[in-house]
Amino acid sequence: MASLKILVVGGAGYIGSHMVEHLTRAGHRVVVADNFSTGFRSTLASVGPMELVEMDISDTASLANLFSAHNFDAVMHFASYIQVGESVGDPGKYYANNLAATLSLLQAMSRAEVSRLVFSSSAAVYGEPMYIPIDEAHPKAPSNPYGRSKWMVEQMLEDFDRAHGLRSVSLRYFNAAGADSRGHLGERHEPESHLIPLVLQVAAGRRKAITIFGQDYDTPDGTCIRDYIHVVDLVDAHEQALSYLMAGGASIALNLGNGCGYSVREVIDTASHVTQQTIEVLSAPRRAGDPARLVANASLARATLGWKPQYPELATIIRHAWAWEQKWPWQ
Repeated sequence: MASLKILVVGGAGYIGSHMVEHLTRAGHRVVVADNFSTGFRSTLASVGPMELVEMDISDTASLANLFSAHNFDAVMHFASYIQVGESVGDPGKYYANNLAATLSLLQAMSRAEVSRLVFSSSAAVYGEPMYIPIDEAHPKAPSNPYGRSKWMVEQMLEDFDRAHGLRSVSLRYFNAAGADSRGHLGERHEPESHLIPLVLQVAAGRRKAITIFGQDYDTPDGTCIRDYIHVVDLVDAHEQALSYLMAGGASIALNLGNGCGYSVREVIDTASHVTQQTIEVLSAPRRAGDPARLVANASLARATLGWKPQYPELATIIRHAWAWEQKWPWQ
């Protein structure tokens, strides 16, 4: 693929920063737009050459100026709040950022005649699974404002395609995990809520124990099963989605996962083996709304994009995340 000029919205976050690194190494010209509400400036210091614009995409005047100053070939959109529990307690925050700000972005793209978007969606659009593995035909019944905000954006994208020819690929992640294989980028959330980094914080001595919420599910060891996908495999899929759009591909939504689920207990045991540390475990009752299993059928992404995960093994995902965790405190 020839060198492109790409706007990466939310490029200072976990997945966005890995995307920026990937794109710059491939020779693309990258502009990052981020308001640093959850991302980190220091993260961008370790990626390749890019232009940084500090802004919020809800600011329509700043967006207009940005699109006037650059002739973008495409946009990649990662700027979403992601905490499910927070979305239940503060839905307005999620609808304002994840939905309304995205509308501002789509309107700016349409006015500037930028017609290609790769959107960071979520498996949360499906809600409680009716069958496993989950394919794209599964009913969409998100069970929280976070998931609903993602599903609403996907519906907006369908409308903008019909009205303005704005073509998009919505990538429905399952559980993003891991870190850059060279160890200079990784997962960094404040507060952290994802299982693998929390377990590794226990292994590193930064946290006393990891809590398992429910050990009486209908699974082999009684704990929830999730599909973990390496962050490098995610960004590979984004680049392939971009190539697909540049080649004239139609708008589509695709699952991204390995199609292989691991239980909470398997994650803890694998982390203990990788780190050679004892990981203390506490037990707590089930959390409301936690399905027993969430596993992707990603065959459509494989067929449409030619995508194939490089790092499907849980031990590899955890080993790369451990290399990053050992660099804490991050600068």
